[in-house]
Amino acid sequence: MKSPRDNNIVLKYTLSGFIIGLATVLFVLFIDFIFKDLTVDQIIREHTRNPVYIILDLSPFVLAFYAYLLSKKYADTTAILNDSIKREFNRMERVYRFVEKLRHGKVDASYKLQGDDDVLGQAVLSLRDELKKNKEEEEKRREEDEQRNWISDGLAKFGNILRYDTDNLEALSYKLISNLVKYIDVTQGAFFIINEDEEEGKNVLEMTACYAYNRRKYPDRKLEIGEGLIGAAVMEKETTYLTEVPQDFVNITSGLGESTPNCLLIVPLKINEQVHGAVELASFKEIEQYVIEFVEKVAESIASTISNVKTNTQTSKLLEESRRQAEELASKEEQMRQNMEELKATQEEADRQSQRFVIFSNAVSHTMIHAEYDPEGKLLYANTKFLKKLGYDSTSEVEDQPISMFIDEKDHAWFDDLWERLANGGKHFEGYMKHVTKQGRDLWTMSTYTCMRRDDGSVEKILYLGLDTTEQKKQSLDYEGQIEALNRASHKLELLPSGDVLDANQNFLNLMEYSEGEVKNRTIFDFIQKADLNELKNIWEKVKNNETYQGQMKHLTRGGREVWMQMTLTAVNDVYGEVSKVIYIGHDITKQKQMEIEANKQAELLKEKEEKLEKSQQDLSEKLEKARQDVKEQFQEIEREKVRNERTLEGASDAIITIDQEGTVKFFNKAAEELWGVEKDMILGRNVKKLFPKNLDEYEDFIVRFVDPNKEKTVGERKEVTITNASGEDLSVIFLLSMAKVNKETTYTAFIQNISVDLF
Repeated sequence: MKSPRDNNIVLKYTLSGFIIGLATVLFVLFIDFIFKDLTVDQIIREHTRNPVYIILDLSPFVLAFYAYLLSKKYADTTAILNDSIKREFNRMERVYRFVEKLRHGKVDASYKLQGDDDVLGQAVLSLRDELKKNKEEEEKRREEDEQRNWISDGLAKFGNILRYDTDNLEALSYKLISNLVKYIDVTQGAFFIINEDEEEGKNVLEMTACYAYNRRKYPDRKLEIGEGLIGAAVMEKETTYLTEVPQDFVNITSGLGESTPNCLLIVPLKINEQVHGAVELASFKEIEQYVIEFVEKVAESIASTISNVKTNTQTSKLLEESRRQAEELASKEEQMRQNMEELKATQEEADRQSQRFVIFSNAVSHTMIHAEYDPEGKLLYANTKFLKKLGYDSTSEVEDQPISMFIDEKDHAWFDDLWERLANGGKHFEGYMKHVTKQGRDLWTMSTYTCMRRDDGSVEKILYLGLDTTEQKKQSLDYEGQIEALNRASHKLELLPSGDVLDANQNFLNLMEYSEGEVKNRTIFDFIQKADLNELKNIWEKVKNNETYQGQMKHLTRGGREVWMQMTLTAVNDVYGEVSKVIYIGHDITKQKQMEIEANKQAELLKEKEEKLEKSQQDLSEKLEKARQDVKEQFQEIEREKVRNERTLEGASDAIITIDQEGTVKFFNKAAEELWGVEKDMILGRNVKKLFPKNLDEYEDFIVRFVDPNKEKTVGERKEVTITNASGEDLSVIFLLSMAKVNKETTYTAFIQNISVDLF
């Protein structure tokens, strides 16, 4: 499209041509008047008779028309060149804006390619995709690391809680549910434990603790197993997670009123397929999957602890009852010896006591591993549970066998000393102990060995009672392994609220170049450079208020070396909810930080290069202006050469056809029209197959290759072939095919000589 400036050029040159022609006519008239001394009538007659004067009179219009044609050609060429330069400039400007967006971190920026030859655009798009991919991978790694650290800290936190308050389930329940609600950031939580209802004589779910809006709620709720969502989750032993909570199920009450939560999570307290209760958590926002998995792990730990507590409580009650019964029996026997008059009543009482003892013994046999040994260690009696747990089928396999048969060889040394003390009437033994089954597997038990004496005080036999704690022991070993793994994989400190170091693992000591004795005389503030001390003190005050901190900070080793740490500070509360110590977990990120600093330097270098690029663009604009003039001159020369070539080919006696790589006819001269008997308007822009209407199989291979765009053409060889014109006449011709390739465009030109001879 021509601009107003181009139109002005055309008008200017046209007027100039007209004025020059008019000036020429006036000059001739002036000569006729002055030098030839002609009158007006003579001049008019001369101009009407002489053809030269007629042409001269028309010269203003002829020159104006010729000037119009030249100026129009020049204006068209200038417009095309300006449009090309403008498109190239716009493309460079779009690429620059796109690169600027990438430099500022906008990896979602879009860029539309300007064509198949837009190599620079394709390169910056590839750069954008790579940056976007790197950013997504980095965010994913950071999120996974945060989740792993969060889970590890949580397991350590709740593992520490479960080591205390195990004698009071109600206090333990409240501490667990309050910390769990805070840690996973939900609104409300409730803790249920399966207890026996003394009135109804069956197990029920009893709410032992409830916590909402950072306040303790006093529970008063019981559910039957299978009742409601909680009872159903306990019966099915599966986690229940709802995102659409029934309106009447649970209401969360705050100072703003009551409302129904959006999400509800119920996790059974399950260990070894045995459920001991459930945890119910309600939230207004969705609970992520890794949080649910974390709650399930914590629930398993809680279930293990509750199982141990119940087992220990039951064992203690049974042992206490056994001692009490034995004391009462001894008292009755003494009374029987002292007062023969009350023999009958005492005998009856003894019978009743004996019956209760038998019942008690039966109860012990059904619930506990029970065995009796003589002082030499030979087995006198073993109940069914003893045989089952140790993998034997009958009493005959173990009767009269030594106790060493059930003890691991590695434990013989210390157990022999224990047995010698018991055989001599020493103090009874209580504690964890490992036995070996018939199949060679380990059996962990909470064991009690008690001496049973004769009247003279000598040991008659030794009673063994035990509870199977194998799974709990495995769980405990697993937790210890996890803690050990955490110590190996990270740098750990235990600190007092004042900041003084209580303990440090070997990783921290090695990194900071301290010995164990030296580090305990330090505080957390001794490892930080002075410039960051105020920041750390502010962080420390927040941590002492039970706020967990995660972040990066530069440390100084004993030798003054700078070390960057990704650290987490978490407060640990005592039984009164006060901070007893702070756990420091750190990861050495010095290399990553150095890479980040190096990346910032590279960004500065990139900025300098961009400034140089801007200057280069200015130089390029100046060069483009000069190139525009050069291209203009070259374009004019090309146009003249093109016109000469086309006129030369058009006047050639041989037929000439030019096609592109798809077979479309681009040039068809006069001789070709005569040879085929068709007009060029019917052929130009059409496929060359239109000149060969018959089936291609009927033509020579040379013609087939020339017509079919998928076949390689025979170039540079003269071939005599037969063609058929529009009248159906077969003609013998000589074909010569040449190929020209400019940039990505390939054309084929056929020179065809008619060698047919007409016979008269």
